Amino acid sequence: MPSRKSPRKGSLQFWPRKKASKFLPSVNWGAIDSDKSLKGFICYKAGMASAYVKDNTPNSMTKGKNIHVPCTLLECPPMKIFSIRFYKNKKVTKDILAENLDKELKKKIKIPKKKENKLDTAKIEDYDDVRVIVYSIVKKTGIKKSPDMTEADIGGKSIEEKISWIKNNLNKEIFVSEIFKAKELVDVRGLTRGKGFSGPVKRFGIDLKFHKSEKGVRRPGNIGPWHPARVTFRVPMAGQLGMFTRVVYNNKIIAIEKASEKPLKNLKNYGDIKTEYIIVKGSVQGPVKRQLVLTPALRETKKTKKRDFEVIELR
Repeated sequence: MPSRKSPRKGSLQFWPRKKASKFLPSVNWGAIDSDKSLKGFICYKAGMASAYVKDNTPNSMTKGKNIHVPCTLLECPPMKIFSIRFYKNKKVTKDILAENLDKELKKKIKIPKKKENKLDTAKIEDYDDVRVIVYSIVKKTGIKKSPDMTEADIGGKSIEEKISWIKNNLNKEIFVSEIFKAKELVDVRGLTRGKGFSGPVKRFGIDLKFHKSEKGVRRPGNIGPWHPARVTFRVPMAGQLGMFTRVVYNNKIIAIEKASEKPLKNLKNYGDIKTEYIIVKGSVQGPVKRQLVLTPALRETKKTKKRDFEVIELR
């Protein structure tokens, strides 16, 4: 909490505090060391629930007992490859559009008229890395029709392995159950809930002034000296709150289910889950229907990794 001698406890890591430019954030794929075939997957927040689980965590005080755990439901419709990006010296040098794209996709997003060369004609030795642009088939969920797109890295030690995976999955649906498994740790990246224009008390946590203050109680007492005659960016001021890009690290996947086998219906402000979904322990940023990106855990911790829950019932 903030104190009088240090009223502004905001980290400059998250500066400036303004709306994010896009819903799905960019990811530093080079920092994520994983052997997954695909390192990113688009999902949608369906809501929260209370999971009645059996705790199988070793050395846990509740081992062998049935407990209630708060959890978040993330619907994960299948994805497809939109284009292939080739990198040289960390810069995009070629972008090849996938062939035989869905006809409905052309109505929802802008597709370049001029196509690059085919994937078979690309000279692999001229590039350092290759990634893919993937899009979610969100029409299967019933939330909306326009797909969300993001760049995703591919697991593999060489470019040849990555390109062979791309060729095997072009024009095919990629399911989340093929990428992630239950009891794994994932990072959830996305935007927080938007709260609009907020004052400095709510935005930075400064203290309220004395109730007889002349120029307002919910504002800083001084915004700077006469000289230098300017207001520095360190002064807590009113402005945008929410819609910020954040990462929730080390979320434990309790289970991965299919709606056809274990349906979930009538979720508040969401409706029915119609595709595959993930049950994640704890809470996740954003409101219901927020698009998020799942990535392998960047920095696993022993405590969260050893947790083991067996789902009995969702309430």
